[in-house]
Amino acid sequence: QVQLVESGGGSVQTGGSLRLSCAADAYTYGGSCMGWFRQGAGKEREGLISIYTSSGSTYYADSVKGRFTISQDNAKNTLYLQMNSLKTEDTAVYYCAADCPSRWVGPMSPYWGQGTQVTVSS
Repeated sequence: QVQLVESGGGSVQTGGSLRLSCAADAYTYGGSCMGWFRQGAGKEREGLISIYTSSGSTYYADSVKGRFTISQDNAKNTLYLQMNSLKTEDTAVYYCAADCPSRWVGPMSPYWGQGTQVTVSS
């Protein structure tokens, strides 16, 4: 059974930082791709960062490039999202995903975490 447990969301002021964690079960962790996307209220889902296990390549959306960083702790089967210089427009529910960005559409997937709210206020 796929298990992805997110933590680390919360409220922060503009310019602040947060780090999200996504702990995966051993079976799920380290698949072809993993990454993060978000969905703000009334907004479309937005893919943020993806990492491809085989190559180690990472891809960042322009909206977060230079501010957000993805990292992994393979010993803990955990994916992280470090978010710096947060803006009000970063307010959204953030999801970690144990599949590739092409699948980050449509109904909720068991390969996604439960989501964690990030609220950035001015």
